[in-house]
Amino acid sequence: MVTSGTHFNGQCCFDYGNAEANRRDNGAAHMNAIYFGTGCSFPPCQGSGPWVQADLENGLYAGGSKSWNPNQRSFTDKFVTAMEKTDGTNRFALRGGNAQNGALTDLYNGPLPAGYAPMKKEGGIILGTGGDDSSWSEGTFYEGAMVKGFPSDETENQVHQNIVAAGYGM
Repeated sequence: MVTSGTHFNGQCCFDYGNAEANRRDNGAAHMNAIYFGTGCSFPPCQGSGPWVQADLENGLYAGGSKSWNPNQRSFTDKFVTAMEKTDGTNRFALRGGNAQNGALTDLYNGPLPAGYAPMKKEGGIILGTGGDDSSWSEGTFYEGAMVKGFPSDETENQVHQNIVAAGYGM
């Protein structure tokens, strides 16, 4: 997704992606959404955010465990590219970057957290809310895409370069 690194908060949950087909918490692995904000499910988190994290239900994950991922970093650019992907069985990845210039930063690429494999995706689509239909989050959504499968880093790099070429803020 393309979002704003200047409009966010720490509440649950400014998400975009796959969620439950109802408004309930159906348990771990029933969501696969990207989160952007300063929420921290498993303190201590480092830095002030906002961060690109995965909302997999019952926690925002900066990496493959409840420990803070040292590769995580803040994205405070006016326009931010935020990416999250999972193969649904073993691994997921997080990437982020300035949507106006530069390359994507690899934040995490590794195993799903314990209890999240395999994923149990239900096909609900959310934007700006968590799977429980919470309404406390703030953020700006410019555009996004959801794809089937686990795209290659090269494909994501090309998508990001197309986003940069679109000229956000010009």
